[in-house]
Amino acid sequence: MASHNDLGKRGEDIAKDFLENKGYHILRMNWKHARAEIDLIAICQGVLIFVEVKTRSSVDYGAPEDFVDWKKEKQLEFASLAFIEQQEHDGEIRFDVIAITFENRNIYKINHIEDAFWPS
Repeated sequence: MASHNDLGKRGEDIAKDFLENKGYHILRMNWKHARAEIDLIAICQGVLIFVEVKTRSSVDYGAPEDFVDWKKEKQLEFASLAFIEQQEHDGEIRFDVIAITFENRNIYKINHIEDAFWPS
């Protein structure tokens, strides 16, 4: 596996632990629908939350959250609608971004952006 894939997987595991420590219940990791993937799907206080995790080894080219563009938002919307239909969820939903930046192998910063965007 390429090193960027390793970094991404590590970031997703960190994000999962981070959310669980905040009281979220993780329903799925890396849920796929067609060509779209949702990194984490969680529920907290009855709200279904779709989470995009972005992990970077530096901010030289921008903050991780800056890489969640309109195209990625559309993919998340597409996949989330399929998940909602499959689960017959009829409640509140939210789209979050968790941005993780590593300073070195063992030190990182987490930025949890709740309600990061709303699909059009």
